[in-house]
Amino acid sequence: MNEQHQIIPRWVGIFLQFICPEHLHEEIEGDLIYRYNKDLLKHNNNKAKRRLVWNAIRFFRPGILMRNNFTKGLNYQIMLKYHLLVAWRVLLKNKLFSLTNISGLAIGFACCIFISMYVLDELSYDRYHTKVDRTYRLLHNSGNLADTASTSNNPKDYDVWGNAPVGVALQAEFPEVEQVVRFSGRARTVLRKDDKVFNEENIFIVDSTVFDVFSWKFVAGDPQKALAQPNSIVLTQSTAKKYFGNENPVGQTIEVDAIPGRINEASTCMVTAVLEDIPHNSHFTFDVLMPMSMFKRSRPGVFTAWGYVDTYTYFTVTEGFDINVLQAKMHDFTRRHVTDWSYNVLIEPMGDAYLHSEAKRQPGVTGNLSNIYLFSAIAVFILIIASINFMNLSSARSMTRAKEVGVRKVSGARQWALMSQFLTEAVLLSLISACIAYLIVLAAMPGFRTLTGKALGLELLFMPGTIVILLGSAVLVGLFAGIYPAAVLSSFLPSQVIKGIIKASFQGAVLRKGLVIFQFTLSIALIAGTTIVYNQLEHMRSVDMGFEQNQMLVIDYGYDGGVQSKIDLIKDEYEKMSFVTSVSATRTVPGGHFPKAGTSVETASGEMINHAPNLYEVDFDFIEHFDIEVVAGRGYSREFPADTAKSMVINQAAARLWGYPNPEDIIGKKFSQWGRDGRIIGVVKDFNYVSLHDQVEPLTLRLEPKWSTSFLALELKTTDFPAALNQIEDTWKQVAPHRPFLYSFLDDSFNRQYQADVRFGKVFGVFAVLAIFIACLGLFGLAAWTAERRIKEIGIRRVLGASFAQIISLLSADFMKLVAVAIVIATPLAWYVMSRWLEGFAFQTEIRWWVFALAGLLATVIALITVSFQSAKAASMNPAKSLRSE
Repeated sequence: MNEQHQIIPRWVGIFLQFICPEHLHEEIEGDLIYRYNKDLLKHNNNKAKRRLVWNAIRFFRPGILMRNNFTKGLNYQIMLKYHLLVAWRVLLKNKLFSLTNISGLAIGFACCIFISMYVLDELSYDRYHTKVDRTYRLLHNSGNLADTASTSNNPKDYDVWGNAPVGVALQAEFPEVEQVVRFSGRARTVLRKDDKVFNEENIFIVDSTVFDVFSWKFVAGDPQKALAQPNSIVLTQSTAKKYFGNENPVGQTIEVDAIPGRINEASTCMVTAVLEDIPHNSHFTFDVLMPMSMFKRSRPGVFTAWGYVDTYTYFTVTEGFDINVLQAKMHDFTRRHVTDWSYNVLIEPMGDAYLHSEAKRQPGVTGNLSNIYLFSAIAVFILIIASINFMNLSSARSMTRAKEVGVRKVSGARQWALMSQFLTEAVLLSLISACIAYLIVLAAMPGFRTLTGKALGLELLFMPGTIVILLGSAVLVGLFAGIYPAAVLSSFLPSQVIKGIIKASFQGAVLRKGLVIFQFTLSIALIAGTTIVYNQLEHMRSVDMGFEQNQMLVIDYGYDGGVQSKIDLIKDEYEKMSFVTSVSATRTVPGGHFPKAGTSVETASGEMINHAPNLYEVDFDFIEHFDIEVVAGRGYSREFPADTAKSMVINQAAARLWGYPNPEDIIGKKFSQWGRDGRIIGVVKDFNYVSLHDQVEPLTLRLEPKWSTSFLALELKTTDFPAALNQIEDTWKQVAPHRPFLYSFLDDSFNRQYQADVRFGKVFGVFAVLAIFIACLGLFGLAAWTAERRIKEIGIRRVLGASFAQIISLLSADFMKLVAVAIVIATPLAWYVMSRWLEGFAFQTEIRWWVFALAGLLATVIALITVSFQSAKAASMNPAKSLRSE
């Protein structure tokens, strides 16, 4: 009958055991086996099995189910209480095992909580707006009619920054467009209230419809009237407090300096509303809003010029509208309004602006989806590594609990009862770890905020849903990590266990080795990844940018007309100082904001072709001051008076844009830009005036030595910076007493655009170290168990003359082989993942072989130290003590 029983599928027996009362189980099972054997004689094997399944299912009926003893519920409660008691005793008895697993799982859970909070925060950008799912923005692409890039549908070829009239036309021609709001480019100016004077650098000039599209919270004021009138102004709460303290600012006035190019005169504005500070999870933020009517009053021509770029356009559509229908109409729409050049628009959901947008000239910072994937993967890996620790140590320790299993089975315990006991231990350990992880997160949250630069709140941690998810995850991890050890332990045969002839299974040893390899594969990949991230950050700091940025002091005077009118006098005053080597006035500096300018240049065929390159407006000294190399022609010079009206310098990228790979060939070619006609006199070497994430784009350097300038750059040569700054400030107060002295150092301000990359590197490194630490915890526990299991072998070898070093080598060799295998697997894996990550940088560090050699060496040394500690402890034990029971 036993042979027949082996023929039927195992799940059938389990199914019967589940549904049948104990006193009927054997009889029903015997009937099924009898019918199955009978069917085998009449039918083929497959049909006999199908009939077996059907016969088994037929027993799932009330007449069978109702004969079960429903008082088992009480028994299960008693059994659960017993399991918890035994599990607690086991944890206390095996302190090293418990401490190792709890530490690893607690750190793993804490890392997962932190990374989950980070990822959720990244995914939450702009989601607080009530209309986010039907709010979109326009992306703009302009170029020559013959330029293939200007007809591209690739968002990388588009800018978010565009013209003003397109939004009005869009709403007028398409009834499905519900509301449109336009933003100017980010502006800065000085605000004054009595003796309180501040330079505000985060200002937007917007349409009055802005509050119909965006859902910022009001502290005071009416959304419908806030920007309806000229000379009104809206402040955020923290900005209002700077000027008005705890007073109610609504209805009070504030002096606003001119914003050249947008609002050309200083004005007295009335505060009409105060907003809560803009949430950090916004793809752009601001401190001050001013009405678009003031911009339109100063420069009405901007609002009918389809070629003038200074506006971001957002709009909402009616509910349920398919945005793809509108996108399909955009080609004809733009052709109706622009015929002289190629102009195209793409529509992008606002919800994609932070993480998914690839367009250029964004109104604020953008995130990195690759970083989200990497962090999510690290969180999963860390938890897997911690779970592997438990699986390895539990299955390795199975020999020490074999007799316990044998005695329980002889006493009548079933396999499922033993499995539930061991799973209870695993879940209890996991729950304890989760609780400790919760405390770790609460304690470490301030440090994590500093590390990530995110204003993460604790509210999420105390939400009932979060606690349920955490506890549920702990139970699942406990079940996942405990299922294999429980199956191994509960499968021991009592006859072999009691006789003491049970041996560790070959399959179990192979699995443990495989899990160790998996752990260290991840650890080595993380070490290599961290090294590559830091190499890339260092590469960005050390790469030749093509311009001088060290000891370069930049004074921001915000297009102030009073400063511009005597800029030559101010430059002369500073050039007299012994520690100032040169001075230059410019509209912008590398890393700063700059406009585009429609520019026509004569091609080799003599045709005037129009493009819209980036624009720097500079003085005579700019090129020499920043030590930018001239590769063809010459730079601007006071010796050539015509330079102020009929000359232009461009970079190599701009020369290539107009079809001149050899910059010498474009010298002397005609150009036309913003009402100025003349000839190209020089080409400078491409310098990285934007982030190293991007290629150097075409740039024109237009000579405007006075009225378009906004910054004064001073190259210093001194070691006593405080004294130099005091002298520079004193001079500023004399020559421009009406203007605050606002300064920065160019290298600091330029490198701010890499803050997100630096933070990513730090976060990546911290979690990589924690992952390696957890892996080492598991290796430490496994080494301790190995040394304990081989204690008598070690004693015999010591008696026979084995040296201390030979014992350590014996115990460490197997683990080192596993680490070597992990190095081989991790190298191509890390190379592939980090190569993909580096694709986000136009200027990349090279992934060198030594990175993986270093990662492998570090992993080997860490593993060797971890294992050697336990090996040395075992080798130093007195052999007489370990052999006395023999």
